[in-house]
Amino acid sequence: MKRFALLCIFLLLFFGCKKQKDTDTDKEILIMTSFYPVYISTINITKDILDIKVLNLTEYDTGCIHNYSLTSDNMKDISRTDIFVINGAGMETFIDKIIKEKSVLKIIDSSKGVKLIEKNNNQYNPHIWVSIENQIKQIENIKEGLSLYDPLHKENYKKNADLYITKLNQLKQEMEEGLKDIKYRNIVTFHEAFNYFAEEFNFNIVSVIEREPGVEPNAKEMAETIKMIKKYDVKALFAEPQYSSGPARVIAKETGLKVYTLDPAVSGPLNKNAYIDIMKNNIKVLKESLN
Repeated sequence: MKRFALLCIFLLLFFGCKKQKDTDTDKEILIMTSFYPVYISTINITKDILDIKVLNLTEYDTGCIHNYSLTSDNMKDISRTDIFVINGAGMETFIDKIIKEKSVLKIIDSSKGVKLIEKNNNQYNPHIWVSIENQIKQIENIKEGLSLYDPLHKENYKKNADLYITKLNQLKQEMEEGLKDIKYRNIVTFHEAFNYFAEEFNFNIVSVIEREPGVEPNAKEMAETIKMIKKYDVKALFAEPQYSSGPARVIAKETGLKVYTLDPAVSGPLNKNAYIDIMKNNIKVLKESLN
């Protein structure tokens, strides 16, 4: 009886240790992204990797996270996060608070090496993902960061990133072909989301409707925009689906121009092809409005 009891104890210890070892090996890695476009990029790179979970810190329909204030739920999410992927370029103004709360957090800045457009006072335009070339660079940065922090899945990250970059290069070729014969190149956008896009595809943004996202322009700012529209013979106005088109329609009424919608891909469907689909639709909008 004593020998039987000892055997039972041995078996319990053996299988208990084995279970603990398996649990440690198969621990799920939680990757948190800062907002929608970074989330879409990251789920493409982590596709079909079973022990990787990707969540988004902010609500998917938040839009641009200029001046976003972290909530207590956000901080709880960060406390259990292994890797945090950000856009960078000054978009996440809350990043210092996160680092202060969790200094050991592994952070991937996807803007590394991207040539930034300076706004003023050493501040830079953070909407880098709206350029296809920049988006490709961001994918490479995220892939490298994930491979560094999680070398076990390095080959998976590379395979997925390479596949997505191939799709993005195809998208860029399609956009270059679709936009090369656009007749009118002077445009007015809703806010500063399309500067990198304009630089990449040879458009000239002569004015923006909202100087600060979510802050409607005053009468003086509207008058300045109308003046630029007339000076540069602008043929269309562009609103964004994430914001009210009210200010654009007021200017349209004064100028006789039609309002179209250009999407900077800061909210939308949660599927892997969402960014590509949004940008393809932007081609259709630009061809319709500027020819």
